[in-house]
Parts: sequence; C-alpha cells; structure tokens
Amino acid sequence: MARRERQEREFRERRRPRKRKRRLNPKAVLVLAVILLVLAVCLFIGGRMLYEKYSPSKEMADPNEYFQLTDDQDMAVILNDEILEDKARLIDGRVYLNVETVYQYLDERYYWDAAENLYLYALPTELVSVGVGSSEYTVARSTQSVDYVILRVDGSDAYVAADFLKNYTNFTYEYWEEPNRVYIVNEFGTRDVVTAQTNAPVRYKAGIKSPILTNVEKGTVLYKLEEPEEIDEWTRVLTPDGYIGYIRDGKISAVTQTTIEEPEFEEPEYTSISKDYKINLSWHQVTNQDANGQLLNRIANTKGLTTISPTWFSIADTDGNISSLASQEYVNYAHQQGLEVWALVDNFTDGVSTYDTLSRTSSRQRLVNQLIAAAIQYGLDGINVDFELITEDCARAYIEFIRELSIMCRINGIVLSVDNYVPTASSDHYSREEQGIFADYVIIMGYDEHYAGSEEAGSVASYNFVKSGIERMLEEVPSEKVINAVPFYTRFWKTDADGTVSSEALGMDSADERLANNGVEPVWDEETRQYYAEFEYEGSTYQMWLEEERSIEEKMTLIREYNLAGVASWRLGYERSTIWDVILRYVN
Repeated sequence: MARRERQEREFRERRRPRKRKRRLNPKAVLVLAVILLVLAVCLFIGGRMLYEKYSPSKEMADPNEYFQLTDDQDMAVILNDEILEDKARLIDGRVYLNVETVYQYLDERYYWDAAENLYLYALPTELVSVGVGSSEYTVARSTQSVDYVILRVDGSDAYVAADFLKNYTNFTYEYWEEPNRVYIVNEFGTRDVVTAQTNAPVRYKAGIKSPILTNVEKGTVLYKLEEPEEIDEWTRVLTPDGYIGYIRDGKISAVTQTTIEEPEFEEPEYTSISKDYKINLSWHQVTNQDANGQLLNRIANTKGLTTISPTWFSIADTDGNISSLASQEYVNYAHQQGLEVWALVDNFTDGVSTYDTLSRTSSRQRLVNQLIAAAIQYGLDGINVDFELITEDCARAYIEFIRELSIMCRINGIVLSVDNYVPTASSDHYSREEQGIFADYVIIMGYDEHYAGSEEAGSVASYNFVKSGIERMLEEVPSEKVINAVPFYTRFWKTDADGTVSSEALGMDSADERLANNGVEPVWDEETRQYYAEFEYEGSTYQMWLEEERSIEEKMTLIREYNLAGVASWRLGYERSTIWDVILRYVN
C-alpha cells in the first residue's frame, strides 16, 4: 500500500508543469543602462553647475591687462585712490612721470617747453631750468647736479624723474615691479581703513566669480574707497601694493581710521607788494610820443588819483622784443604829482602771434628782460599786463610768462598787475587763481558787457554784471589783491530797421550832449542801475545806458562792500571832474 501511494505521488509530480527560468531581454537591459547613465550624467552636470555657481572662482586676473601695460618700461600710475590712464616709465630702476601727468595731477607750475626742450619751475625769486638728457639743472643760473638723468624724451612724450619733482612738489611715492606700478600720494590726513581678518582674495569686481587681482594676508590694512552705489556684502578697497578691487565684508573688520602723515616739505612763499592805501588807478591811452605831453591836462582835474598807467609797451615781434613810447619826462612829472606809474604792456600788434611769442622760453624771457630793463631805466613803479584774446592753447605759456615776469618784478621791487575780463567760464584758462599768487594785483576790467561787436544793444557795465564778476573773482583771488575797473565811457547804440546793430564809445560829456541835441531825457533803470535813454530817428532806434556819477557810485559801493584793493578806470579823459569826488568817497 505504501509502495502504491509512493508511485502515485511520483507520477503526479512528473505530470506537474515545471517553472521555466525567465531570461532578461537584451534590449531592455540596454535601455535601462542608458537611463541610468543619463541620470548619472545629469546628476554630475547639475552638481558641477551648482558647484560652479556657488563656489568662489580661483581665476587670477592678468596684472598687465588690469593695469593696461603693453611695454616692458610702461608703469601704471595709482594716484591717491585712482588708477590713471596715464602711464609712467621705469628706466634704470627709477620712476619717470609724463610731464602732462605732472601738470594735470601734481603741480601745474611745471612748464614743459617742447619747442626748446626745457622743463621749468618758477620759484619766488628763481627760475629752475633743466634740459633733456641732462643730470644737471640750473637755479638762478647756479648749476646743480644729481646722479641720474632728470628729463627724458620719447618722441612727443617727455618724462621727468619723480625724485627731481620732490624737490619742489609735496608728494610721496612707492613703486613695484612685475607688474610695474607706482603709487603716488599727495592728499594727506585721515583715511577710512579696514583690516583683513583672514587670508582673502581681492577681486576685480564685486562677486565671487570675478577674477582675483591679488591675495591679502590676515592683518593687512586696506584703504576703504567710496562707491557711487552701495554694493551689499562687498567693500571696495585699495591694497598696500596698488590694486583697487573688492573684498567680501565677512573677510574684513569694521571701518576704522588712520592718518596719512604729510612729509616734511617747505612750500615756497610767493610774497607780494601791497600798498597801505586803496589803489585809485586810471589808464592813460598813449598812442604816440606827443600824447605823453597831455599828462598835465589829463590829471589837472583829478582827485585822489594814486596811480597812472600809460599804454606804452607792446609786443613788437615773436622774438619777444617790445615797442615803447616811454618818456622819462612823463615819469618825472607823475612822481612830482605823487603818482605811481604802472606802465601797460599789451599784445595788440597786428600780425604778431601771442602764442608764438610766449610758447618759446627764449622769446618769453627776452620779453621779460626788456620790460624789466625799461622799468629800471625809466624808474617805473609797476608793470600792468593787458594781454587779451588769449586762446586756450596759449594759456599755459601765458601764465608762465606771468610767473617769470613776477620773479624779476619781485627781485626789483616793481609792482605787477594783470588785467582780466569779467570772470566767466570762457576765460577760466587765464588761470586767475595762479595770477593771484604771483601778481601783486589782479584787475577786473568791469565793462564790455556789451561791446562794439555785440549783436544786440545793451549796457557796458550793468550793476549785476559787475557784482557777479567781483564775486566770481573772489572765489579765486583774495580781496586785498583785487581791483575793479569802471568805465568812463558810454556806448551810443544804433539799431536799423533790418536789425543791423552798431555803436560808438562816448565820454560822459559827449553822451549828455548827444541826448540834449535830440531832446531826450534819460530815466533811471533800477535793474541796470544806470540812466537809460532811447529815441527813434529816420527808422532807426538809438539807445544809451549812461555811465555818470550815480551809476559809478553804484559800482563803488560794490568795491567797498567786498573790501577790494581799489578801483581802476578806462580811460582818463572820458570822465567829468565831478566823478573824482564820487570815487574819492570810497577809496579815500
């Protein structure tokens, strides 16, 4: 029985279907592998992207590209907290600055004469001069020497040794190589600083992906610089070795302050002659020798006049020679009457270029020497410079002429005064501030608000025109050196029906006669603070803004209000005698 049951069980088991072993499809395996690989690549790329996005860049900026250096001798210039576009030179281990960089940023008193290859600096009583390629320079004709070449020229560019400049200009400098750069400081005092709290990179821009300019060590003190707009988490800094970039706020301390000590330096003192009375000067127009004989008549009715300025000298040619109408008899008589003589020199000679005369040192110094020689020969008390229509390209040579003339005037005790238009932006290149340092007196020609060539009729010197001119001059020149000149003339304007404008200058009595002959009574104009007259004749309009006692007094009140050094007037002979009583009340 048991055997039978066993056989039946074995039979059933043989009849039961067997489970077949499943085999994977090769295509499915491949698809799965690809999917896994794609996922792995995506994860890798995503991780890499996240890493690149949020991890700081270690890329170093190219220092030569940063400082824009293209030549082995080129040297970047960092001035205070600014990298200049100008480049210096590193030659034989010495820093040379471009003369234009010196003029623009360090000291405009240096003068580069490209025509005669001379570099000059005007001291109070001496002129410093150095030539190209020389290790010697002259000071008041005394030769000094150094152990390096002072001035080098490369084509149209000239470079001067920084060590030489330090003799006359207050600044400090430090330089490094690879890349070549020089750090110049001429602004001293308190500065904001931060300190690196750990080793940290300074980057070109504010951001962790910006290239690294340099790495600073923990404890490095950095100058904190201002930004036009505040940038979160970053601070703009200047490193001790001349890089300007950004550092993360978390890497630096709070802002503190330090003091940049000013080096010992003695600034030159440019002394001036200052009269212990108010100046009352009038210009005497002298066009020929015979006119000198009119002095007696011209000053007969004046009161309180202290100074007379005859128009004697002109630039005669571009070599710096002068033409002269000077008269010893004139000077002697003026002195007998208690008047100082400040002879005028102008640049009005037709065909003579002021630029060509002043831009060359040889002709400029010949002009100075001839003026001083004439002043000594005739016993002049002063020289009055009336150079007009100075162009901007002539401006540097013009003010250098004033400096060099002032040296010789200072040595010889001769008063130097300089005439100026009423200050406006168009005449800023006349360097009024520098005039105020070198000249004894700076005169405002407080007229020609409307002049012979004006396209419309108007006042010669309205009150507000004069007032604003004085105020602007006082922004640059101290009041004790400023003289305001008033006009003794009036313009008689004619405007035709077609709009053509013309005018003629009339003295005070002539202007009154013109009105009386036409039956016109002037009325006071409060805006210009002048009497105004207008009439029609044969289709034309005639106008006058009169200069007379009341209008002159309005201008004299400004001279007193601003405590100026005095008054000048153009020109002697155009005035009424009663004008002097008005002036005398304000400059007594």
